[in-house]
Amino acid sequence: MEVLVLVLHVLVSVALVALVLLQQGKGADAGASFGSGASQTVFGSSGAGNFLSHTTSFLALGLFVTSFTLAIYAKHKADSISGAGVPDVVEVQSVLPELDSVVKPKDTDVPAVE
Repeated sequence: MEVLVLVLHVLVSVALVALVLLQQGKGADAGASFGSGASQTVFGSSGAGNFLSHTTSFLALGLFVTSFTLAIYAKHKADSISGAGVPDVVEVQSVLPELDSVVKPKDTDVPAVE
């Protein structure tokens, strides 16, 4: 199921990029990209702008849903292998006990703090 969502995510993202590049800016006529005036376009008298903007919104929603689904899959996978390969914490003891007296000050050298 995760592979299906991943493939769908890639297809939606490529389609979204292509659709955004197909659209023209606000100053240009949206129907001009199809070769003639707005009244003779394939998408009707309202032009391609309305169709393209709705399709862009739909693809953006699809990209959000697939991204969120992939994040949930990644979290479940990370929870299932959270401790794999990480060693347990081990308390290290001094190998050379004679160095402990050098490193640690003696009780007589340390003034009492009250």
